[in-house]
Amino acid sequence: EDEDEDDDDEEEEEAESGGDESGGEELAFERKARKTVARMEAEAAEQASEQRGAAASFTMPTGPREEMPDIGTLKSRIADVVDVLGDFASKRQEGVTRVEYVSLLAEDLQQVYGYNGELVELLLQLFSPAEALEFIEASEKPRPVTIRTNTLKTRRRELAQALISRNVSLDPISKWSSEGLQIYESAVPIGATPEYLAGHYMIQSASSFLPVLALDPQPGQRVLDMASAPGGKTSHIAARMGNSGTLVANDFNKQRLPSLASNLARQGVRCAILLHADGREFPRLMGGFDRVLLDAPCTGLGVISKDPAVKAEKGFTDVQRCQQLQKELLLAAIDSCTANSAGGGIVVYSTCSIAVEENEAVVDYALASRNVKLVDTGLPFGVEGLTRYRSKRFHASLKHARRFYPHTHNMDGFFVAKLRKFSNDLPPGAQQQPPPSKAASKKKPPPPSKKRQK
Repeated sequence: EDEDEDDDDEEEEEAESGGDESGGEELAFERKARKTVARMEAEAAEQASEQRGAAASFTMPTGPREEMPDIGTLKSRIADVVDVLGDFASKRQEGVTRVEYVSLLAEDLQQVYGYNGELVELLLQLFSPAEALEFIEASEKPRPVTIRTNTLKTRRRELAQALISRNVSLDPISKWSSEGLQIYESAVPIGATPEYLAGHYMIQSASSFLPVLALDPQPGQRVLDMASAPGGKTSHIAARMGNSGTLVANDFNKQRLPSLASNLARQGVRCAILLHADGREFPRLMGGFDRVLLDAPCTGLGVISKDPAVKAEKGFTDVQRCQQLQKELLLAAIDSCTANSAGGGIVVYSTCSIAVEENEAVVDYALASRNVKLVDTGLPFGVEGLTRYRSKRFHASLKHARRFYPHTHNMDGFFVAKLRKFSNDLPPGAQQQPPPSKAASKKKPPPPSKKRQK
């Protein structure tokens, strides 16, 4: 109706103008165009204003919260709080502190994703609020299924052709791996193909390739895998060694040795000796290794997608207990290695945890307790290790370590550090083993995450 009235007005104005008919029509057209443009601009401005108002309209809930909002509302509130914390100076609500926003965010994350309070606090200390949310959301999704070609029996191209003929959809993992394949779809169970049963490949997470690539074992060397079951990394080491030299595969859990022996036999590993011993006692049992891999027992905070129970069960106490065990194991790994090896003894320390206490703090302790230094891992990607964390300051060389995250690299959370031993002597004042922590003295360290892949 408004447009009809505008047309009537324009017709009256045109009639009154008289004279040149074409000039009147042109004037009417211009007026109509201007009004249309003005109306569209007004609507766009109103819509933009509504969007700005929605972004700025988030207000902190006040008073007692008797009823918990539904999941959709909580997720929307999480996004709003993360947005405010990302530009706190301009988007904060007057009179509301950053601590209050973070507290609300932590509470909502616990409700929506099922994390306990301690683990949410740990994530918010390690990451920015936005990145912590990215990590949590990525951990809700399964990681890609990947396999490692057993080069003792076949080549990746041959394996890929064989699996493709069985209607398996796959691709090479990436340029950093010459052995890995990513599986998209498979008409048959990928763990039951003739190629798998013949030992042509190992189902293995992409992140678990990394410690062995950093270790870079050579044919003819004497190598120790201190925590080896179920054998993914051990068989990878044997393949890199060309089945030559001596590979000692140790595991503290006697119940895991049968699966370790089965996997090594299936993949044709002939250079391995299986051993059941406490890794902390290893220097007293044997030493003189050229290279040592310690994929340490940990809380599994990097593999939540495989073991969702971690987000509800693990906390600061578990991290501290694991840290004590990890320190003892790493010192034992270093003591089992010889600095007299060509190029110096190499020790690779890795975990499937993202906690600084289990990673940088443990390696920093070893740097002060033994004659070792951190060297470049040789891995072409990953986030640098932390040299600063809250009030803590670590050795500057920890930048050579590498961190891997599910939200950044689409693989399990992992930490890899490579140390070179340059002297078999202990530094002045160094202890054989670290003193027990209060948390460790109360209870034995927990076992590694059940879903941790090796």
